[in-house]
Amino acid sequence: MIVVSALSAGIAAAVLVIVVLYVIGKGAPALSVSFFTQVPRPVGIPGGGVANALLGSLVVIAIASALAIPVGVLAGIYLALFGRGRLAGAVRFLSDVLTGVPSIAIGVFAYALIVLPTRHFSGGSASLALAIIMLPIVVRTTEEAVRLVPHVIREGALALGMPVWRAVLAVTVPVARPGIITGALLAIARVAGESAPLLFTAFGSQLFSNPVTSPTAALPLLIFQYAISPYKDWQQAAWGSALVLIVVVFALNVAARVAFRSRFASR
Repeated sequence: MIVVSALSAGIAAAVLVIVVLYVIGKGAPALSVSFFTQVPRPVGIPGGGVANALLGSLVVIAIASALAIPVGVLAGIYLALFGRGRLAGAVRFLSDVLTGVPSIAIGVFAYALIVLPTRHFSGGSASLALAIIMLPIVVRTTEEAVRLVPHVIREGALALGMPVWRAVLAVTVPVARPGIITGALLAIARVAGESAPLLFTAFGSQLFSNPVTSPTAALPLLIFQYAISPYKDWQQAAWGSALVLIVVVFALNVAARVAFRSRFASR
């Protein structure tokens, strides 16, 4: 059974290595300075890049993080320290259910909530969809991180005369900070490669545009559109974008791992 388990672990690791190496082999030739600094060019014209998609992804994810992380952190703190009774149980249950909701369904919800009433695609509606996906991840990881903080630490602060809110913000949250940061980074990594919600909200663009109020490009959306096109130049750009996206997600996961380790090192 040890040999079987080792083989299974090797197969799982080999699949990841094969996928990454294949994407590197296909996408590395597309990478250049112009790839990161120029916008896409029409078919048949050499050159061009994905600068607009990089900017669009950055802005959309930044706005989604600004929407989801503060709410998720505060909700997680409430559930960990003060959440008792049916309300807390309902919030935990709904958070777990929201984690399993397909991202395309959330994209349709954002489309019906913002795009249809305004009759306008926008990066802001995409940010809302991604924030909904991020929210339950941040809530649950924050709750678990705060729960792992020994109660005696907060009780000591209360014994010294600190108000409850100050004891939580000045004592409990700093101790749980590495775990909270880990959850936030994992949530960002989770939505960085989502394309389904963007199809109903951001829609895409071939030029630089206002990534908040106008249709905007994003790396996952560009990969989807270019990968199914019949043009080799666009397919090459899709592979290069996929490689960039994998590097970004890998970096976020490494950062989350470092934050997670620093949490235990500090303890």
